Amino acid sequence: MKLSRRDFLKMAGSSAAAMALMSRLGEVSITKAQDGVTITFGGWGGVAEDEGVQEAIQVFMEENPNITVEWQHTPDAGEYDRILQTNVAAGTAPDASFIISDAYETYALSGILLDLTDYIESDPLFSQPDYFIQPQESNRSMVNGRWYGIGSTWVAHHIYYNAELFDAAGLTPPGFGDDEIYDWDTFVEVAKALTVDSNGRHPDDSGFDPENIVQWGVSWPNDWWQPVASAVYSNGGQMFNEDGLCAFDSPEAIEAFQRLSDLTHVHHVAPLASSMESLGMTNTQMIDNNRLGMAIDGSWALSWTNPSLMNVAMGTGALPKMTQPACVMQAHFHAALASTQNPEAAWQWVRFLATPFYQQHFAKIGLWIPNQSAMLTPEGLEGWITEGIHPDNYAQFAADYLPKHGVAVSLPPGFIEATNDYLGPAYQAIAIGEPAESVLPDAVASANEVISATMEAFM
Repeated sequence: MKLSRRDFLKMAGSSAAAMALMSRLGEVSITKAQDGVTITFGGWGGVAEDEGVQEAIQVFMEENPNITVEWQHTPDAGEYDRILQTNVAAGTAPDASFIISDAYETYALSGILLDLTDYIESDPLFSQPDYFIQPQESNRSMVNGRWYGIGSTWVAHHIYYNAELFDAAGLTPPGFGDDEIYDWDTFVEVAKALTVDSNGRHPDDSGFDPENIVQWGVSWPNDWWQPVASAVYSNGGQMFNEDGLCAFDSPEAIEAFQRLSDLTHVHHVAPLASSMESLGMTNTQMIDNNRLGMAIDGSWALSWTNPSLMNVAMGTGALPKMTQPACVMQAHFHAALASTQNPEAAWQWVRFLATPFYQQHFAKIGLWIPNQSAMLTPEGLEGWITEGIHPDNYAQFAADYLPKHGVAVSLPPGFIEATNDYLGPAYQAIAIGEPAESVLPDAVASANEVISATMEAFM
């Protein structure tokens, strides 16, 4: 059964309303956790995520012997979201689930997700104002002042660099301290110093051949929203305005997009995605083979781009600042479904996922960054910072840089459709060299028509 998102939301909204009504009428039994309660939990992920969830389930069930959790695993996030939509429409949704960040607010407003506000506000741990990193957690998790899920973790982009290339060029690498963050001009100059053509020339040298570059300065993906949004916030812009509409048509945003494009088309320090594909290498492989000085990638990439797996010495540092340090933080959510007949058990499971045990498993292997304040204290850091995985300054990234400079973004209803139809193609056009000022205004206007129409449907 294949549904359009519009049909899905109509059916889901009707299903949720019907479930609530039948519950009040006594036609559906909504039970609290008791002996023999079984709940289903849906989600996605590779081998590491699958194993981590299964381990967490075993520990949870040992601590809560009256609740059995059945894990419904799908490897791919996009495929899982399609499966979830179908199951919600069919009335067979899991009791609790991973929720992609792009759809979280949409699902909350559609009545698909269970309102967890009362649980959280009455919980002795979660009701503490400093349990989570704030205000970022509330900014992403609360919809119209209510909690419908809890962020699973934080992930954010930063620089991975080849320390040996920096040493050979006599360059000081970036760090996470405010005095160690490159400004944009310094970042470009460092990238030029790390970029070399087949004759050993750099971009500003006479005779430099941009068609025969053998060592690139930087790779910065500019064809999807999170890494480009970080640049926009760093330039004093924002992704959405106070009305929830896309603000990528502001002068600050357009300038940030153009600066990213100029890395490839003006400064010749960053490869096109097609150039990397022709080499048959990932950014990690390029760093490890001395073909790339810096890679902008998500923090999750540390699980495969870390000292224990690299042949070259590597390090990490903050994204460069344009007018201010900034980095978009995001991740999927854990939520209970409104259709669950076991809300208390579903809440207990969602709650368990927001405690240190579960996050430590993924943080130790470099996949996640904790969103819980206690895990960012000196004692808490000792529980997950792992020698051989985390570079020496990574604790500073998690405990100091992100709480200070991280930006949590709430993605409005209609964002997925607006991205698929308008914003995504605009990113790609700018990435291959079209001027940002020629592309973004029309794309954003069309995207905002979609977002506005979708938002109005929930009013």
